[in-house]
Amino acid sequence: MLVQLENPVVLSKAVDILSELVTEVRLKVNEFGMSVVAMDPANVSMVSFKIPKGAFSLFESGEEVLGINLDSLKKILKRCGSGSTLILEKRENMLEIKIQDRIKRNFSLNLIEVESEDKDMPNLEFSSQVELDSIDLIASVEDCSVVADACSFIIEGNKFIIEAKGLNSARSEFSGDEARILAEDCKSRYSLEYLQKFIKGSKLSEKTTLNFANDHPLKMSVKTENLRIDFILAPRVETED
Repeated sequence: MLVQLENPVVLSKAVDILSELVTEVRLKVNEFGMSVVAMDPANVSMVSFKIPKGAFSLFESGEEVLGINLDSLKKILKRCGSGSTLILEKRENMLEIKIQDRIKRNFSLNLIEVESEDKDMPNLEFSSQVELDSIDLIASVEDCSVVADACSFIIEGNKFIIEAKGLNSARSEFSGDEARILAEDCKSRYSLEYLQKFIKGSKLSEKTTLNFANDHPLKMSVKTENLRIDFILAPRVETED
């Protein structure tokens, strides 16, 4: 396996986001590009990222599965600058990482055995889809985190509402002017601890897409030209006070 990426910041940010949820992953490299699908240790969320083959300036690989400690890889990738070129090459049980900019720097990352089985993102059906500006989603989630540890995503009369209620409350409301809403009335409640980790992915793109249904898992998707990240989050189903 030998691949070269002219914009390694994309990979660095993806790995940074993944490392918030999981510590070890099976990184797949094949004819389609580079991808990861992983579930967090609490079995509450799943995350998937894909970088297509076309994003790489050099791509020579068969079917490879690399066991990676994300914290170790994250620290190395943070050494990349905006103008760096990144080269990844598998040699026996090591991943050789070269960062080329003004000088050439070499790192070796030990590949590990990852016990988790290969996973695919579940094929879920949703009654509602909302696409909104990422900056608005980020602000709304952060508003809710000030007052509670969970928030509700609500479709009501063709409006999308993000609401948290505890002793205090927070609420953001979006009409069809502020978001693209293809939905039927529903409500589902989600952990803000996880949503705060997910919205780091939203910072990579102007738009974020949310798919959900009544008391149903959330699928949150972010796409750029060279990267796609999907999150799945189980709903909170306990009774609200």
